[in-house]
Formats: sequence, structure tokens, C-alpha cells
Amino acid sequence: IEEAAPTRDIPLEAMIEREPITVILSQRGWIRAMRGHNDLASPEALKFKEGDGPAFAFHAQTTDKLLLAAENGRFYTLASDKLPGGRGFGEPVRAMIDLDGSIGIVALLPATKQTKLMVAATDGRGFVVTAADVVAETRKGKTVMTPRPGETLKLVRPIAGTDDYVAAIGDNRKMLVFPLAELVEMTRGQGLQMQRYRDGGLADAITFEFSSGLSWPMGGGTGRIRTESDLGPWRAARGAAGRMPPVGFPRDNRFG
Repeated sequence: IEEAAPTRDIPLEAMIEREPITVILSQRGWIRAMRGHNDLASPEALKFKEGDGPAFAFHAQTTDKLLLAAENGRFYTLASDKLPGGRGFGEPVRAMIDLDGSIGIVALLPATKQTKLMVAATDGRGFVVTAADVVAETRKGKTVMTPRPGETLKLVRPIAGTDDYVAAIGDNRKMLVFPLAELVEMTRGQGLQMQRYRDGGLADAITFEFSSGLSWPMGGGTGRIRTESDLGPWRAARGAAGRMPPVGFPRDNRFG
């Protein structure tokens, strides 16, 4: 009698046909997936209900898992192949997960398991987490950031493999640059103080490769990019206050 061959687990993704899609989430939380990698500035991609507008739009694959992060610090997982089609305005994303309408959506991005993410709260505390550790298996999601009372999750940024520094800027328009290695890596919590503020909180933060300089889009819709290579004046230890940004930095205190 021959022995039965050992069973082999087949990942669910292997059962899904891999096709390119364009994922669009509106400001009011309506989500849809258009077939193909469409121009994100096309009329079809920019079609929304009256009074609504774009919040997040990016290219993905039907086999991707998507991470949705909310202000309360919880992360939710969406299956790309289950998203409503691109015709019409889509469906409310909150009908797919347990997220109260009063809680804002901070980020929506593909969940590449090996990717590391920088998460930060409005008070400037943050840490690094691996995408695989924030994937949730239920509608209730998973708590990742636990903001202090009165604070919320501010941002989620994918970290490129060559990134070795963090740039943070506060509502007070002071910018700080410090080594990424000074941020702790963890799966849940509040993290460490990235930048200190006497007034306001964190406006924006990104990771970047120090040797390539810090870049941001110039205003006026020109499409031009400005790169600052001499970052010595802003380079300090994590937790410092920082100083006014380079001349020409966007007035909205965002890196783009």
C-alpha cells in the first residue's frame, strides 16, 4: 500500500488570477478598483460624487492585500480581488470593516509583507513596524499604534530598502533630520519621541537616503523637484526640536 503524499498548504493568493488594478479611495470613504493601471489623473479616475474628492489612488494587483490605517491606530486588511469594480463610485469601505464613521482614515497602501513602515502620531512619537505584523485577519482590525490621550495616528510611510534617515517637520515649521536607526522597531505601542514641540505637533515625516539628499515637490504645479543635499544644519539626534526648513520648502509643511 502506497503512503499518501504529504499535504501541502497552498496560499490563497495562488488561487487568485493576478491582474493589474487601480485602487481609488475617496475623501468620504468610497472605494473602487478599476481594471488595469490607469492614469491617476484621468477623468475616470477622478470621478466622484458631488462634494467628494480623491484621498488615495495607486496601482496594485488583484493578488495584493491592502492595509488601511485609521486615526485610532488600528490597521485593517482588504483583499484587492474583493473590491467593487471601477464603474460607478464604488462602495463605502466602512461597510467592509468595523470602523466608525467619526474616525478618519490615515493611509491606504499595498501590504508587501517584507516592507517596513514608519508610523507616527500627532505628538511626534513613532516607530518602525514590518507590514506582515500589521495584517489583520478580521473586520475588527489590529491595534498597532496606541496614541496617548488626545492624540491620533498621523501618518504611515513605507520605508525603502536604501533609506537610512528620517526627516520630520512640525506644525511650528521646524524641521529635524536624524538617523533611522534611532527609531525603535516594534509591533505595537507608542514608540519614541521623534521630534519635540513647544507648540503644535507633527505635520509630516518621511524616510530617505541621506547620501541622495532630501527632495520635495516645488509649488505652483510646475512638477519640479527641489533637492537639498547639505542637511548639516538640520541633522541632530532624535527628539531634538529642529530649525526652520530650507528656503522654498512648501508652506503646507509637507514633504509631498
